[in-house]
Amino acid sequence: MPQTDILKLIFHHDQRLDDLAPSSGEVDDNPLAVFTKPDPTYSTLYFSATNLEEEKFGINVLTEFDSFLVALSKGLGSFQFTSKEGIQDSLKKGIESMEMNEVMVASKEKVEPDIVHSFTRKMLRDVLEKDWIIIYKREAKHGFDLHLFSRKNIYTSFFYPLQNLLPDTFRFFSINGKRLSNEKQFYFETWTLHKPPHGFEEVFPESVL
Repeated sequence: MPQTDILKLIFHHDQRLDDLAPSSGEVDDNPLAVFTKPDPTYSTLYFSATNLEEEKFGINVLTEFDSFLVALSKGLGSFQFTSKEGIQDSLKKGIESMEMNEVMVASKEKVEPDIVHSFTRKMLRDVLEKDWIIIYKREAKHGFDLHLFSRKNIYTSFFYPLQNLLPDTFRFFSINGKRLSNEKQFYFETWTLHKPPHGFEEVFPESVL
């Protein structure tokens, strides 16, 4: 087992869609509306990794990066991937086709590449409301990380495929994003791996949700 490989899955659920962009439509003057209408939310999953032996950071530095991508593909199921280059044959090819800080859409319907090419924060809300998933290739110190945005909480879709890779692939930490408040905590594995901060849970083959 490559003990020096650390996979971090940072989850953040129940974030308000209205914080991305206000919803369209008429304003409801009813003061009780805020209590009687559902407040649309979304979730994010952030995948990052560290190779402690080489002191490199980015999901792509995993020794078993290809195995990680296979697990990620299992979590995404039957979605189709569209980058600005068009429909991709696989998640791996889609990620390879993306430049740094670009997005790719995972959907079960056709997506025009132009939508992906000119993506904006306002469009993120619209896309999430279609139940599409946004995959963002975020620049890291030595490559890139992957940031997923989803209308639904899809955490378990990825948890189990990644857990199935244990213990021979990497050490896997599931991190509550609400507990992550600064860069030092983000890189906790470099200074307090023996005693992670509260809300930073190591996942083992026998771990249960």
